[in-house]
Amino acid sequence: MIEQDTIRLLRECDAGVKMGVASIDDVLEYVHSDALKQYLSDCKAEHEKLNTEIQELLDQYQDEGKDPNPIAKGMSWMKTNMKLVMNESDKTIADLMTDGCNMGVKSLNKYLNEYEAADEVSKDIAKRLIHLEEKLTSDIRQFL
Repeated sequence: MIEQDTIRLLRECDAGVKMGVASIDDVLEYVHSDALKQYLSDCKAEHEKLNTEIQELLDQYQDEGKDPNPIAKGMSWMKTNMKLVMNESDKTIADLMTDGCNMGVKSLNKYLNEYEAADEVSKDIAKRLIHLEEKLTSDIRQFL
């Protein structure tokens, strides 16, 4: 049970990290403020570091991980592009990223509760990912 929950939690973290990086990539070129660009770039770099850890652990379990849900990813991309076409501003970007981070935090907390038998290493990764998302939300509030 522990191994199964651990793998499942790592898969969800994997999908979450990939979704976060893709979302940041979707908006980065539209950012005007150097400060906002730095917050997003720093967050992306931290996501990529976590992704390396996740991949190493998944490799130990001989698991390929999980990509974000294609429908969710497509809907996110469409929402991002539609909002940016209507209003290409840092406020719009901060709003989109805050919504995404909030969804990520909610999902990851749900998975932490659902896969409670997961090992402490994978739980720690999930908690660090949650912290990253919460920190970005806090950092970019000034742009809302």
